[in-house]
Amino acid sequence: MAFVLIGFMGAGKSTVAAQLAAALGGRALDSDALLQQRLGHSLAREFESRGEASFRATEERVVCELLGEAGPRDAVALGGGSVLSESVRTALADHLTLLLDVDPAVAWARVRSSREGAERPLARDPTAFAALHADRRGLYEQLADASLLWATSAAGDYPVLVGRGLLRSGAERRLAEVWPLDRSRSRPFLVSDETVSALYADRLGEVVVARTVAIPPGEHNKTLPTAERVWRELLGAGMTRADHVVALGGGVVGDLAGFCAATYQRGVPVVHVPTTLVAQVDSAYGGKTGVDLPDAKNYVGAYHQPAAVLVDPDVLATLAPAELAAGWVEVLKTALIAGGALWERVSQTSGCEVDERTIIDCAAAKLAIVAADERDGGARQVLNLGHTVGHAIETVTGYTRYRHGEAVGLGLLAALGLSGAEDLHAQVRELLRAHGLPVTLDGADIGVEQILAAVTRDKKRLGTGGVPFVLLSKPGEPRIGCEIPDDELRAAVAQLIAS
Repeated sequence: MAFVLIGFMGAGKSTVAAQLAAALGGRALDSDALLQQRLGHSLAREFESRGEASFRATEERVVCELLGEAGPRDAVALGGGSVLSESVRTALADHLTLLLDVDPAVAWARVRSSREGAERPLARDPTAFAALHADRRGLYEQLADASLLWATSAAGDYPVLVGRGLLRSGAERRLAEVWPLDRSRSRPFLVSDETVSALYADRLGEVVVARTVAIPPGEHNKTLPTAERVWRELLGAGMTRADHVVALGGGVVGDLAGFCAATYQRGVPVVHVPTTLVAQVDSAYGGKTGVDLPDAKNYVGAYHQPAAVLVDPDVLATLAPAELAAGWVEVLKTALIAGGALWERVSQTSGCEVDERTIIDCAAAKLAIVAADERDGGARQVLNLGHTVGHAIETVTGYTRYRHGEAVGLGLLAALGLSGAEDLHAQVRELLRAHGLPVTLDGADIGVEQILAAVTRDKKRLGTGGVPFVLLSKPGEPRIGCEIPDDELRAAVAQLIAS
């Protein structure tokens, strides 16, 4: 079984196939390159001189031959139109088919800037190009066993695999086949929480053959004592620096298990298997790990990029409605930052259920930001939208009264109020209310000054200056590094209590 990449021209299949093959220890095979070698001239010339029907017939023979010889851990990049062939589609059944999606505008820019871009007969008119992309997308999605995103950062690259049923009962063998690390050389050690472990640990039976460490659930358990317990259990189980951690769970498990992986014997790989919405759309990506202190959230941690992220959207069906709603806030935050089509889609949803396309788009949006700025030096700071006040609310309430997403939702309202975006503030407030999320602070014991004091301890503060805020006048146009006068911040927090 090979890993076969399908998708539209300009998606980057050849590049990613080479990267994936290197990570898997297999061969990178490219149907377009092989076809051009066989023809002795460019694909565009063949297409133009002999017509599309003749071109597709030749392509079919070459692709079927390539798929027939591809072996385990090989990565195969197929030409965008090759899957129009029924014979090719049949041959895909013996392999894992991965969709590498691309925005049509990005694909157009890539194709036109390539050496032979101007010669490609299907890439001469941008309107027709976009229409062809839309026409083929349904077929790609129908054929794909999963979607693949390729994450890049200064610290290293890794695959993100999104596919329904990866964790379903009876799919253990398939999961073992797609596992991103060689388990004969690196043993997997599972870290989960007691709730998720009971639901899904057995689904990893063929993958995780070493120790399982189950911690108590909840943000209030994301602490140094819990991390010490994990370190000591891994030590007792004989884990070495050649092995890797598997983080199975939501944001708390991912943060803590990632931190333990970053620090155990000075660093071992971690594979994230996120099971909550907040983890699937946000926290599993980007390499931020850590634990909370009683007085400040995520204050002790490390950047540690994962070796891979495996996402099964079907597991979200087991989440309680309140957990799903809280996770939806991270979808809302990402849509506000990204703007465009994602904002239009998210702002018009009436429920908290999120489809696979939205999960992929949110993940892709975050990965693009992290690729440009891994360590919060600039662009990545936009991801803190709503989190400065949100984290302060979590801290002063002992990490128990509000779920992370609920607190961030309140933080979004504060940030939009500070931005002077009255209409957007009202729209987001109504969206939060419609999704059953709090729009006011609950509890007479929560004071404005408590929250302001917690804000001053935010880890984004540098030197003796104030805490920089992310503001947003309209979707898609976040501004970082904004200094907020104390009286304006006090008024924004007071509004959360008064309203």
